[in-house]
Parts: sequence; C-alpha cells; structure tokens
Amino acid sequence: MSVKVEVIEGGVPHQKILIAGLVLAVIGLYLSYLNVIVGTQMFAFFGGLAAIAALVWGSHTIKVLASYGIGTGVPSAGMIAFGSGVIAFLFATKYGVLAPIVAIVLAAVIGAILGYLANEVLSMHIPVMIKSLTEMAVVGALSLMGFSAMITGSFAFSPQGSFIFSLTTGSVKVLGMSLPSYQSSYIGGALIATVFLLGAIAIQHGFNACLGPGWKQDRMLMLVAECGFLSMMMCAIMSVALISLAAAILSFIVGLLGWYYTYTKYIELSKRDAAAWLDAKPIPEVEGH
Repeated sequence: MSVKVEVIEGGVPHQKILIAGLVLAVIGLYLSYLNVIVGTQMFAFFGGLAAIAALVWGSHTIKVLASYGIGTGVPSAGMIAFGSGVIAFLFATKYGVLAPIVAIVLAAVIGAILGYLANEVLSMHIPVMIKSLTEMAVVGALSLMGFSAMITGSFAFSPQGSFIFSLTTGSVKVLGMSLPSYQSSYIGGALIATVFLLGAIAIQHGFNACLGPGWKQDRMLMLVAECGFLSMMMCAIMSVALISLAAAILSFIVGLLGWYYTYTKYIELSKRDAAAWLDAKPIPEVEGH
C-alpha cells in the first residue's frame, strides 16, 4: 500500500501539461517532416523543439509519480522512459510520415505493460504507476524521434531524396566514389546513444534539482526547458556531420536563443523562491581548539 506524501498545489494541472506536451511534440515532428516534402534540411530544428515539449511534459509526469514517496527513483524514471521509448521509436521509423503516431501507440502499450509489471509483479502498488509509465514511454519515444529528426533531417529510416540523411546508413568516399557506410550513420555511429543520455538526463534533472519543500512548478518546468535547449545545442553540433552546415547552424542558434531565455528566467524564478539571506557573522573559533 502506498501513501501520497506530497501534493501538487496550484499551477497548471498535469492533464493540461500532458495534452500541451503531446500536441506540441507531434506538431513539431511534422513540421520537421517539411524537409522531406520541400526538399531541404532547414526545418530540422523543429525536431529539437518537439523533443523539448515532450521533455517538459515528461518531467511533470515524474513529479506526479515521485509524489508517492519514490524520490530515489527519479533518475531511473528518466532511464526507463528512454529505454522503453527507444523500442517504439526504432520500430515506428519504418512507417514514414505515420511514424510519430505509430510511436505513440506502441510506446503507450509498452509503458502500460511495464507499469503493470511494476505494480503487480514487483508489488509497488502505486495508483499512478501504470498511467505514469505509459506517459514516460511516449515521452521517451517522441523525444528520441525529435532529436533524431534534428540531427539527420528526418525521423524515417530511409527517407526519399538525397538531401535527407538515413538513420541507418551514411556514406564514405573511396577513390572518388561515394559508398554506403553503416559506421558513419546515426545509429551505427552511436549518436543515438548520446541522444539517449541527453534526453534521459534532461527529463529527470528538473525535479531532481528542484524537489523539496520549496518546490515550485514554474521553476521546475523552466529548468527542464533550459536543459532541453542545452541538449538541443549538443544535437545541433552533432548534426554537422550528417546534414548541411547551414541547417546545423540554424538549429544551434535556435537552441542558443531558447537556452538563454530559459536560463535567465530560471535564475529569476530561483531568486524569487530563494530563502532570505541574512548578514550572519561566522561562528567564532574557540582558542585552544
């Protein structure tokens, strides 16, 4: 039997954050798909924005789950989100334009199964466990898909058109000829592993850093967005190897501007919530000790 030890009071209800995060993530992913439709790579940054929207939603899901007294499980919540989400993401990429929808459905099924096992097999018996892990799996899948679209220009395995980089194959030049190379690809080159960690850390850091009696919803969500934009900047740097330099620079600039805004806002909110600073004198040292 579990007891909820912390209640979310005030702020935006979780259900609204869920809907907003899901809708904005899907919209961002489909805006990144304009690369395939128009024949460019300049819309890749929308993938990063989609991932950030999902991360903000997921961080609040962690808050809801952790309010049942499992604060030590916050880091593992981020890992299980991306661990289950990567399965749905990789399976869904073969469905082209329908990939985001397929990823959502499959991730929800995987998350629900994991939640059931946690409650019934591991006997955690947390009322929101199944719902929360379902959400976390979807968040993980959408975040991975968003950052992947940002780095490669598309969320599909092998999109049509030479202007889009495949998730599974890159190319190397041998004697002037361009040959396929799995080692230089997004998946074969292990960039997906870096994205996994960038997302998993960003999703759990907000609540992990802001938890406690002084927790405020807006401050935590702003920190998550700030971490998300940091991850977006790192993904933009990695994308230089796979997409055009102009598209990568645009993604980095968007990430930098977003990071600067969210960082300054987070500092403002931190000052607002900080305890009063008193001009206390240091404890005097006792002679002979």
